[in-house]
Amino acid sequence: MIDFLGWLLIGLGIIFFLSGTLALLRFPDLNTRLHALTKADNLGLGLVILGLALHPGSLTIALKLFLIWLLVTLASASIAHLIARSALTAKHRLEDEL
Repeated sequence: MIDFLGWLLIGLGIIFFLSGTLALLRFPDLNTRLHALTKADNLGLGLVILGLALHPGSLTIALKLFLIWLLVTLASASIAHLIARSALTAKHRLEDEL
């Protein structure tokens, strides 16, 4: 039963990864793309890691996976913020030149 739940969580995580990729291709502007991509990828990675942690292994491997998820979540939020701020600054510079 735990193996089934683990595989189910991994499958749901992959679905969230795919929906984030689809949002990246389909949404109209940068801010909505960044928002959808970071949220879907963070949730997708969390589900995959939770599914992997349920599979037989050691507690240290599960803790390492959780640490990886935490670091990726912090990094993706920071990078998305920097990209959005850079785009906003570039847009203001472009408007000032006109």
